[in-house]
Amino acid sequence: MLPISVCIISKNEEEHIEECCRRLAAYGLEIVLTDTGSTDRTVEIARKYTEHIYHFDWCNDFSAAKNFCMQKASHDWILSIDCDEYIEALDEKGLLHCMECYPEAAGRILIRNCFTLDGQTSYEQVRVSRFVNRRSFQFAGTVHEQLVHRPKSTASGTADTNASPVCSGKDINPAPVRVYPAPITILHVGYDISEEKMQEKCRRNITLLEQELKTQGPDPYLYYQLGQSYRRLKDYEQAARYLDAGLSMDVDPALDYVQTMVESYGYTLLDLKQYKEALHLLGVYDAFCGRADFVFLMGLIYMNNGLFDAAVAEFQKSASMEEFAVEGVNSYKAYYNIGVIYECSHHIPEAVEAYRKCGDYEPALARLQQLLHKA
Repeated sequence: MLPISVCIISKNEEEHIEECCRRLAAYGLEIVLTDTGSTDRTVEIARKYTEHIYHFDWCNDFSAAKNFCMQKASHDWILSIDCDEYIEALDEKGLLHCMECYPEAAGRILIRNCFTLDGQTSYEQVRVSRFVNRRSFQFAGTVHEQLVHRPKSTASGTADTNASPVCSGKDINPAPVRVYPAPITILHVGYDISEEKMQEKCRRNITLLEQELKTQGPDPYLYYQLGQSYRRLKDYEQAARYLDAGLSMDVDPALDYVQTMVESYGYTLLDLKQYKEALHLLGVYDAFCGRADFVFLMGLIYMNNGLFDAAVAEFQKSASMEEFAVEGVNSYKAYYNIGVIYECSHHIPEAVEAYRKCGDYEPALARLQQLLHKA
């Protein structure tokens, strides 16, 4: 059995906990569940799969609950998931290699987010830091918590994993976290909910974040999460206001959330049709062009400003890059936009070539079929 503990916090998750635990049990991983006050059958169901079940008095702080859960684990190596996340693949030999080589880095697992809209199911893949050694990491942030370095608090120079959790998300260590791809794939079904429930969830998060902002004062991470929540509500003006506020502070471009904040700000400007304003992101290009997501975004910005040659160059660059967060920005999505530009400019052979590079991406297949039919 791998010396890994899977840490989960729960509250009224009877709809998901059975499938979550069942899949984990197939790999023989220790399951550690911290319940924050379920009134349904969540705990009863979980007991079929694990004896490691603990109660945590909810204090409106997700990080405090997750840190408490990590402290209860038998192993130092922690995989943190939610009840609505189901393991799909895990490479045991690959994980053992990661544990040997990256004790002070964060493993980014692949999460397949499942969405259903108008009866159509689609997936978006992202990489998220979730696999770590608890001697090196802890969670910070009351909502949309993130992994940060633990302080070196003991005489031996290692973190005290028995320290009591504090119900506060304000001690966020801004030190950049080194990351690597961990060979774990998770299916996330939490977005497969009604629009009404999604909006309710976003409004709840906004309330908690605004409360923390009043207590803590201006903080770029809180501005980032508020911006993300308002984006999900499609309130792009509020999203832009908070994202701009976060980026106006002294932030480190090496941090994962700062990279995402810049990209979200760019997409928000495009949603607001503020195309010329979006071009100002050229001023931070050198700081953020290390991953395909930002380069792909710049391609979209050029495209919306009618700068098609520059757009193609950016999409071609993003398609050649390895580091990415959102699936497709360094492959089929980039080639699809190249195809659209070539098709609109009547360079049909080039458009066909670009669409063919998209593989089984349905929009590209549809355009390809139409172009070949015309020929």
